[in-house]
Amino acid sequence: MHTRTLGQGLEVSAIGLGCMGMSQSYGANPGTRDEMIGVIRSAVDSGVTFFDTAEVYGPYENEELVGEALQPIRGEVVVATKFGWRIEDVRSVGLDSRPERIAEVADASLRRLRTDVIDLFYQHRVDPDVPIEDVAGAVGDLVRAGKVRHFGLSEASAATIRRAHAVYPVTAVQSEYSLWTRDPEVEVLPVLGELGIGFVPFSPLGKGFLTGTVSTDTAFSEGDVRATIPRFTEENRAANQVLIDQVAALAAAKGATPGQVALAWLLARQPWIVPIPGTRRTARIEENAGATRVALSADERADLDALATRVGVHGDRYNAFHLGLVGR
Repeated sequence: MHTRTLGQGLEVSAIGLGCMGMSQSYGANPGTRDEMIGVIRSAVDSGVTFFDTAEVYGPYENEELVGEALQPIRGEVVVATKFGWRIEDVRSVGLDSRPERIAEVADASLRRLRTDVIDLFYQHRVDPDVPIEDVAGAVGDLVRAGKVRHFGLSEASAATIRRAHAVYPVTAVQSEYSLWTRDPEVEVLPVLGELGIGFVPFSPLGKGFLTGTVSTDTAFSEGDVRATIPRFTEENRAANQVLIDQVAALAAAKGATPGQVALAWLLARQPWIVPIPGTRRTARIEENAGATRVALSADERADLDALATRVGVHGDRYNAFHLGLVGR
């Protein structure tokens, strides 16, 4: 797999791996620990060098899983994790990006990840009670201490990105972005291009919808976050099917899968965009990696853009609580 460069010269594989679903959010039985370690290591075999986790995934379980899986090849990969939640009794109970809390999380994450440095340390959600300048300064201190290499933000507004970057250089911003979630295009992506910051789309396959494997007949299991998301109500899935039908038709014509077309569309947007699809299956790892070999013509990209604009998307991407945490 070819590589791409985020901000501050951080080089990673063109497609990374979001590891959250191996511990939470997509059903109560993600698989055994050994199975998930096998999936992560299969990603390395497929050329993936960029792995995404967070202390709150589990909480804690996902960092421990990623740390164990990657320990034998730690020097060959880039590991990103996140801070910014207050966690009590092994569950998140609110935001907390106080500088002292950031330092505590860094030390704990280093232990769980079995490493001496965090390659990319994101603020998971902007904390309105802590000035972003203080957050950037705290991460800058961790970089100078040798505990962190790069600073990132997640779901931040363009204004917040500018303020943080003025204090300490931001390497990457992570937000939801795909053919059916286009929010970052209006303000965030232009600022990233201006400041030389990379962009890391999570849920680049629309939480599975853009793979064509979710339909109105899909029954979400207990613990599947999609059961709480307005976009995934049965009525909205039916309305949104028009988009995936067209993506699937293009994929069939190109000898690709719908998911590969969705990822190829993202890769074609900017050379500093690195999507991080998540999966629990080795076969999906291989399929997603294959998206780097799917070339979309200018006409095909324009057709997809026009389709997404014309069709639109039915339903919000988060419930009301989580929508309130983004774009600050």
